[in-house]
Amino acid sequence: MRISELAEVSGVPVHTLKYYLREGLLMPGVPVSRTRADYGPEHLTRVHLVRALVEHGGVGIAGVHRILEALDSPPPSRHELLGVAHGTLVGPAEAQDATPPDPAVTAVVAALGWGVEDCVPVVRRLSEAVVRARAAGVELPDEDLLRYAEAMRAVARVDLDVAGRARSAEEAMRTVVLGTVLVDPVLVVLRRLAQEAESATRP
Repeated sequence: MRISELAEVSGVPVHTLKYYLREGLLMPGVPVSRTRADYGPEHLTRVHLVRALVEHGGVGIAGVHRILEALDSPPPSRHELLGVAHGTLVGPAEAQDATPPDPAVTAVVAALGWGVEDCVPVVRRLSEAVVRARAAGVELPDEDLLRYAEAMRAVARVDLDVAGRARSAEEAMRTVVLGTVLVDPVLVVLRRLAQEAESATRP
């Protein structure tokens, strides 16, 4: 199909598709003349992916590039795959940040006994969030932080069960990355609904 047909099928305007092409987010079509190229199902799949990441996931162009590179060359093991997915979503600037996490937050992470203390960029992001919340006057004692963490462990089990059903490393990587980016908003809304349901059961 021509780029105009790709635009019609995907719901993405031609000028946006050309932008994706210029930025390398969409692979070139197969040339059929000097001014025309044909696009296939793989292009439609890529457009849907990029659109989901940019418009719904709020991922910047540099982040989309990192995700696409990871999807094109996924690591062999599922655990390594998860590490690449997290590194991709954290981003190289954050990964190279030398600012150490808050020791109090690091201690809470260690108390979980998960053995994830070496996931420095992610622990640093958690530290920043916790410090910011506490600085704003939100009471977040270590006991409650541990309870939140255990609740998230249950969510993680669902995430990895879903990824485990993937038929290939590439599909698993796609599931982990897109699931993290696009399911996070779902979890936020479910938290609101759960709060409403739990509140209705209490005096």
